Amino acid sequence: MKKNPARNVHLLKGPTNLLEKINLSIDVDSRLYREDIEASIAHVKMLSKTKIISSSEGKIILKGLNNILKDIKKGKVKFSNKHEDIHMNIEALLFKKVGNVAGKLHTARSRNDQVVTDFKLWIRENSNNIDKLCKNFQKILINVAKKNISSVMPGYTHLQIAQPITLAHHLLAYVEMIGRDRERIKDCVNRLNENPLGSGALAGTSFPIDRLMTSKILGFNRPTSNSVDSVSDRDFVIEFLFCLTLISVHLSRLAEEIIIWSSQQYDFIKLPDEIATGSSIMPQKKNPDGAELVRAQTATTIGNLNSLLVLLKGLPMTYSKDLQKDKQITFDSFDTVHLGLNVMSEIIDKAKFNIKSMREATDFSYATATDLADWLVRYLKYTFRDAYKITGKIVAYAEKNNKMLNELSLKDFQKFDKKINKNIFTVLSSINSVKSKKSYGGTSPENVKKSISKAIKRYL
Repeated sequence: MKKNPARNVHLLKGPTNLLEKINLSIDVDSRLYREDIEASIAHVKMLSKTKIISSSEGKIILKGLNNILKDIKKGKVKFSNKHEDIHMNIEALLFKKVGNVAGKLHTARSRNDQVVTDFKLWIRENSNNIDKLCKNFQKILINVAKKNISSVMPGYTHLQIAQPITLAHHLLAYVEMIGRDRERIKDCVNRLNENPLGSGALAGTSFPIDRLMTSKILGFNRPTSNSVDSVSDRDFVIEFLFCLTLISVHLSRLAEEIIIWSSQQYDFIKLPDEIATGSSIMPQKKNPDGAELVRAQTATTIGNLNSLLVLLKGLPMTYSKDLQKDKQITFDSFDTVHLGLNVMSEIIDKAKFNIKSMREATDFSYATATDLADWLVRYLKYTFRDAYKITGKIVAYAEKNNKMLNELSLKDFQKFDKKINKNIFTVLSSINSVKSKKSYGGTSPENVKKSISKAIKRYL
């Protein structure tokens, strides 16, 4: 049975093996070593400046902390289970480096404000990492869109062919989705960027600390306003998890389309061998495993978000050890989305789109039926509802005769209205359909070119 001399020294007995096991978090929160040292350095500088500790003591501690950071980066440090978390491990290492003066590091702070400060710093930094990956994904989507400005494909509602669109227009929809994701992450960072260090265990401290100073050193906008809220707040974690979850949902939607499009029935996309897998028994198979696993990962991020919400819902003020679990959840979601963005970026970048199949699927459907109805409204002055009914009858007639709309003769059309003339055929081709959609945000190649330019300016 081990006893940690750094805490609960009034207890006559140390924790049992089971309690020690459940209490350990070093395997998880060791990822916070850089942030923990960074926050400790800021704290020591403040303690020295406010003369809570002497200048010489501050210099010794700072040198020790910087040396520990160097040692960790060089792989010279192995964290110990004798010290339950990263904070106690760093403090133990500092004692080895500088002796008893290390004991002054924890003056005017608690692990409660220490851990939330570290976690905010980690999320802030890794929000930036996610943003970079999102930006790169947008860049890849835009590059593919540039090559397919006039590439016609079916647009779907209810997974039924609805109207012709372009592949570029479709991909740019995901550029917009990811753009909103990036904005949400920036908003999240803006809200979390308040400094909890100096809140102590929950009540603040009697020492004459300077929280504005530590805030400035650590790049926070301001200190937090309420010490109770400071150590108990995990809103920023939930918001970060939500942002990650929504990114994974958007990736999952695209992954689902990749899976469908790569099937023989659709044949819209070919996955190169290096981004697909084979079957253990069926040699002809090429499976979109990467996309399927990205889709599956969404269950992880949704589950993690829900887990933290449930963890917090009945938690009284202020700090409870339950909150130790927030880091494992967050790291898992971050790693999941980080990998998912990289995988989907590679898939879109390397995939070969079958433009011919997309065009044929559009042409051999009734995707231009709406264009036909619009023509009846525009040139024969029908109300849209009357035009809708006539077009429905024309489609039924075409289906009965096993023909596409553009395969009908003028006589066929005139069976439904003798005023229909040969100009009707100008709206029945899929390319003319997309060219006509010039309304702001529409799928016309002219619009898409403008959208690409705007997206590059806004996001890249």
